[in-house]
Amino acid sequence: MTKKQTVAILSPVSGNVIKLNEVDDPVFSTGMMGLGFGIRPKNGQVVAPVSGQVTMVAETKHAIGFTTEDNLEILVHLGIDTVDLKGKPFNVQVTTGDKVQAGDVVANMDLDAIKAANRQTTVILAVTNSSDKLASLDIATGFKNAGTKTATGLLNASTFNDKQQKKLSKADKYDQLAADIVTNVGGVGNISSLIHCITRLRFYLKDESKANDDVIRNLKGVIDVAKAGGQYQVVIGPAVTDVYDAVIKRIGPEFSNDLETAKVVAETAAAAKRPTTPWGKIKWGISSLIGVITGSMIPVIGLLAASGILKGILALLTTFKWVSPTAPTYVIINAMGDSVFYFLPIFVGFTAGKKLGADPVIMGIIGGVLTYPAIVTMASGKVTSMFLGMGINANFFGLPVHIASYTYSIFPMIAGAWLASKLEPWLKRVIPTVLRMIFVPLFEVVIVSGAILLFLGPIITVLSTGLADIIVWVYNLSPAISGLIIGGFYQVLVIFGLHWAVIPIVANDIATTGHSYLNAIISATMVAQGGAVLAIALKSKLANIQELAWPATISAFCGVTEPAMYGINLKYGRSFVTASIGAAVGGFLTGLLRVNMWGFTGSLIGFTSFVNPKGLDFSFYGFLIASVATIVVSFVLTWMFGFKDEDVNAIKVAPKKRHLGENA
Repeated sequence: MTKKQTVAILSPVSGNVIKLNEVDDPVFSTGMMGLGFGIRPKNGQVVAPVSGQVTMVAETKHAIGFTTEDNLEILVHLGIDTVDLKGKPFNVQVTTGDKVQAGDVVANMDLDAIKAANRQTTVILAVTNSSDKLASLDIATGFKNAGTKTATGLLNASTFNDKQQKKLSKADKYDQLAADIVTNVGGVGNISSLIHCITRLRFYLKDESKANDDVIRNLKGVIDVAKAGGQYQVVIGPAVTDVYDAVIKRIGPEFSNDLETAKVVAETAAAAKRPTTPWGKIKWGISSLIGVITGSMIPVIGLLAASGILKGILALLTTFKWVSPTAPTYVIINAMGDSVFYFLPIFVGFTAGKKLGADPVIMGIIGGVLTYPAIVTMASGKVTSMFLGMGINANFFGLPVHIASYTYSIFPMIAGAWLASKLEPWLKRVIPTVLRMIFVPLFEVVIVSGAILLFLGPIITVLSTGLADIIVWVYNLSPAISGLIIGGFYQVLVIFGLHWAVIPIVANDIATTGHSYLNAIISATMVAQGGAVLAIALKSKLANIQELAWPATISAFCGVTEPAMYGINLKYGRSFVTASIGAAVGGFLTGLLRVNMWGFTGSLIGFTSFVNPKGLDFSFYGFLIASVATIVVSFVLTWMFGFKDEDVNAIKVAPKKRHLGENA
């Protein structure tokens, strides 16, 4: 009978061993970094807690990582919030790659210097992959000398079997690739922080010139290298999360996009080298903004696409009167399809927070503030007066204010996440450590929520109202010209949430006249987004693009363009332009042919909205003509000029006919 495998872990310093939940750091005490324990040190000598290899030494010397022969990953964190001390209290005597034996001296920490800097000296040990490797970790608390056995880890069955069969876990297979990438981006010392999207590692480097592009590009497992928005991007493909985990294991968790690195991400983004020419600055700004918008939306694109398809099915059910809009069946299905849009600020708050370096949980709470039922009710409440084109519908401490509706919106949350990314590091600097857990989120929620509700919302309302007035003026000038202009630019308004002032105009048209010419033009813009992403779905040979493009196509033709726009077209730039050109053509024909619309539901799924209740007239045929033309123009332009797989992986097909699979 085989005995269960156990692993002994020594105390890295002499002092009182405490349970992990007693450590005054929420990242560690809540177990986010894995099982472990804390030590209140008596002296500053630090020893290796296990035998193995040094896999990480933080640039600021406050953390050291070890990997054992059992592939346990051990992190020793010297002090709490000591990253800000820039390594001054620490003398580390090992480097990445060194082999050590348990009990070997690896560093010294100046306890007096740490205390003088108003930081805690508590040393924290965490088994960062304990959820994958350990069945349990037994801790012996109380005073322990450095090098004394303090914890016993019980390997889980799969880890023990892998050890017996000399197998590595999936994540471990990427260790060498991670090491090669880190070395060739200039080493740990050249990395400020690291995040990732669905296909790419996105490094913020101190000096991009130190990175060896050619070597990284030719590593097995790397598709290519790209540079955009102050980021050094290593294109990996579907395995990006595994490679990301392996890189973070090597360089240390303080470089990941968590609470400890919010300040680093913000400072790096601000310090990133920007173009000096006016046009270069504009292009850089647009590229960065698009990167933030699409990066914030990518995690929920699949949900948006699925919900869009469900909303399309529901539209068909109600159109053909199979389900009544007042029936419980309708309410239940509508909740399934509409919830992700209604509560979109919560999801975008979380993802934008991660993207920009703000606390994602706090940003999710702020999104909850914006979608709180009482706030939504207030936004739709009675207007008591007007000011600068805004309807005053509330007051705040007696001051008249305009509360806008934020359901379905994304831009206010992205702006809020940017504000939080600047505010949060400052709050953490001025609020004492013992008070941060309560007062950082308190001030952040109050300030950012207030800024959105009382300032950003009214600003967007004024802009959108002004644009709505311009749209009405242009439409009254000439339906064809208005169709061309509105069709070409309407989806740009959607990106910034400025289209909401147009919706009441459509609603008023339908309520008072029973139809809306303007809504017919808007419908053409949805068809155009679908036509463009359809071309990409058929043209691309990349599995990850097809996985996004096909559902996005269906969703767009069902009247929901966000997956197509944020997941594909806007992200790769040119396809959004070609889609907008197709929309301009479709809008022009819609206006020229005087296509009318008697319902809200647009795009192809809303074909019955173009049927005149008094009898079929030319509006229906005009809708078909304009839709076909829109699809053809957006499809052909996107196929020819709007997208190629090189936009994703930047692989240039050489005479060798190199294929993606050869580099995967």
